[in-house]
Amino acid sequence: MNAIKISNLQKSYGSGLVLKDINLDVNSGEIIGYIGPNGAGKSTTIKILIGMIPDFEGVVKVLGYDVKTNPMDVKRLIGYVPENAMLYDTLSPMEYLRFLGSLYQLESSHIEEKASELLRLFTLYDQRDDRMTTFSKGMKQKVLLISGMLHNPEVIFLDEPLSGLDANAVILVKEILAQLKQAGKTIFYSSHIMDVVEKISDRIVLINQGTVIANGTFEELKSQRETGSLEQIFNQLTGNTEHVHLAEEFIQVMNR
Repeated sequence: MNAIKISNLQKSYGSGLVLKDINLDVNSGEIIGYIGPNGAGKSTTIKILIGMIPDFEGVVKVLGYDVKTNPMDVKRLIGYVPENAMLYDTLSPMEYLRFLGSLYQLESSHIEEKASELLRLFTLYDQRDDRMTTFSKGMKQKVLLISGMLHNPEVIFLDEPLSGLDANAVILVKEILAQLKQAGKTIFYSSHIMDVVEKISDRIVLINQGTVIANGTFEELKSQRETGSLEQIFNQLTGNTEHVHLAEEFIQVMNR
């Protein structure tokens, strides 16, 4: 069964078409790297998939549920970690996770046990009762990661999930994603960090100006291009070849 099925998806803001006839199937247990330049439509796609944007054209299904007609069924089964979320940072991590766990109708004792253990694994146990107003971006990102997976979702949507994390936490998250895949979870991963996308993704989908312009494994994408890294393939496919010249100009201006 497809964990995600997108058919003829279009989304416009005013007179501008942001997503143009997106078609994409994602298998259960697959890690999809969803990449593209700023403004390409990545976050819009994810917000449609999780039921945050209801007004679109086309058919979008997650775990067999139509996102437009059954948004609550979808939300019950998925996890979402946004790049810039508004945490209730006057709460402590434990208060925030208790609140979210109750929304997913988890038992209080179960929430307490899971939240405590997950905070410990992310080295936040000693800060579990501190107000998050004092937290760094990386600490808040750890709480967001835990909150997106606390209820053991079947499909997890990650939008720049490594933002602000230290090196040890990045390594841990990558290993968690690998083991979630082994457990049959489906992960839809959007990021600008190309080397991570290249290493963790079963398949890479490249979107540019609202259109999917590449869809395949890293090896398949690499075989279609002369250059080897995902970053180089990305630059070629999106037409972004000015970076060397722009860097030279930057250095010249610095040296004036």
